[in-house]
Amino acid sequence: MSSKPLNKPKVQSVRNVVIRFVGDSGDGMQLTGSQFTDTSAMFGNDVVTFPNFPAEIRAPQGSLYGVSGYQVHIGSVEISTPGDDLDLLVAMNPAGLKTNLSALKPGHTIIVDADAFSNKNLKKAAYSNNPLEDGSLKNYRVIDVSMTSLTKEALKDLGLDNKTITRSKNMFALGMVYWMYHRDMQHTLNFFEQKFKKQPNLAKANATVLKAGYFYAETLELIPNTYTIAPSSMPKGIYRIVNGNTATAWGFLTAAEKSGLQLFLGSYPITPASDILHELVKHKHFGVKAFQAEDEIAGITSAIGASFAGDLAITTTSGPGLALKSEAIGLAVMTELPLVIVNVQRGGPSTGLPTKTEQSDLLQAMYGRNGDSPVIVLAASTPANCFDFAYEASRLALEHMTPVILLSDGYIANGSEPWKVKSIKEMADIKLNIIHHSTEDWHPYKRDENTLVRTWAIPGTAGLEHRIGGLEKDSNSGDVSYDPENHHHMTNIRKNKIEKVAENIPDLSIKYEGEGDLLVIGWGGTYGSLHTAVRQLYQNGYKIGHAHFNYINPLPKNTDDIFKRFKKIIVCELNTGQFSTLLQAKFTAYQFLTYNRVYGLPFSVSKLMDKFKSLID
Repeated sequence: MSSKPLNKPKVQSVRNVVIRFVGDSGDGMQLTGSQFTDTSAMFGNDVVTFPNFPAEIRAPQGSLYGVSGYQVHIGSVEISTPGDDLDLLVAMNPAGLKTNLSALKPGHTIIVDADAFSNKNLKKAAYSNNPLEDGSLKNYRVIDVSMTSLTKEALKDLGLDNKTITRSKNMFALGMVYWMYHRDMQHTLNFFEQKFKKQPNLAKANATVLKAGYFYAETLELIPNTYTIAPSSMPKGIYRIVNGNTATAWGFLTAAEKSGLQLFLGSYPITPASDILHELVKHKHFGVKAFQAEDEIAGITSAIGASFAGDLAITTTSGPGLALKSEAIGLAVMTELPLVIVNVQRGGPSTGLPTKTEQSDLLQAMYGRNGDSPVIVLAASTPANCFDFAYEASRLALEHMTPVILLSDGYIANGSEPWKVKSIKEMADIKLNIIHHSTEDWHPYKRDENTLVRTWAIPGTAGLEHRIGGLEKDSNSGDVSYDPENHHHMTNIRKNKIEKVAENIPDLSIKYEGEGDLLVIGWGGTYGSLHTAVRQLYQNGYKIGHAHFNYINPLPKNTDDIFKRFKKIIVCELNTGQFSTLLQAKFTAYQFLTYNRVYGLPFSVSKLMDKFKSLID
């Protein structure tokens, strides 16, 4: 199917648009998508992104399972999800087209690199015929452009090697999309100057190809419609586009600054949590001590040592790594030291789906340790509020002298959205339990009568010398004890201490209807999809509410009061029903309906709406 010059395109104003860039891992789709995202955010649009890439470091070129993608949803209205159905698909090869075409709305636009549709690449993508020629794409508006050839032509005089030239073709596609959506190229041109400051020829090459794509689309008028999206109405302030991992790192930095403690991260790299380590390493000027350990066990035990020494101690991982850390988490429970364990969940079990999202580690976070080892469990729900819950996890760990497991997931860790920059003065105070002077009746496990929290004696403080370890402690002296009554007593104290945290967390809130036919319950990174589905049904007159849990253990005090206001309750999770299992065990008076998916992808808003409507109607 060949593209023909059209009349001057019609400019159409739209409220939001969903775009996906797909191609081989080496085609630069993540860079292309992030540049479009940043440019749109600079313009004032609300944005949510969803990067999606293969687990292989370098998947075979042209293979179906090696497709890398980046989806961005931009709008002049509130955007909470990366979107379900696409308005534009940019496919750099046949494999990208084949694996993503089903997501494109009928009648909408595909931009493809026609040069990539060779017999060899078509065979790798399991095409028997060229879809650009056999009429199979007749329900879509196809713009096939020889991007590779045009890129080579644009760069023929720069003296670059063929590989470097070919790798620049993603900027040709980006230039076309910039023209199609009336985006300014200047932000990306500035990005090239900074990124390739020491390689000006590469900066010039990328800038040249970006402009070539932009003016190619403009001059030949290949696109029948262009689109404008007005800036969104967001609260005034300074905004940054952040992904969840970056926001998590910044939350820890803020907590360290607010508490006056040094930040220590002991971590072993693991997808999709590694970027927290990468980000914190950049901030040594804030006193960050980042230790890349040889394994998961060394990562967490080094953090426990740092906590004993008086640091705000963090360790980061994903599901398989959390399993390896389980014994050491039990040690932190026994020693009652503050520690934050971040688990950026991915598909499992075992190595599972390293680059895909899931919520299947909840029961592991709650119970994945030997003995009765209760910990606080929190869950961030958006890329931006990863900042808030990293800070909150730090606050609760320090104030209650206990490990806190903070659950994130691959979707919100890699996805991005605008985050309103906060002043440290806005953040809640953090009350430390550090004791500075010895008293006659002091011992390491002397507790506050109300909170059951023990004091934190920093080694080297005169008169406060002590030993701690993994053996049971006498409740008075802190010495090792095998007394049955004492063990029963200390086990209950550790349990009751976590339950008392409910006094130090906010009540659960409901969005939309406060009572009615259906309460939709979610937790963690499913927030955007559930919020959007419930909002649309509420606006259509349905008596529906949405309660989203960020505090998992303990639960907010008013949870039961909210449940009793609705005729039906449905719990939606990216697992086979772990949170619903917890709720059913605790609140036996209710029947919890479930909606579960383990596809490695976020929920589809349209399918959620169909499910909720069927329950109400």
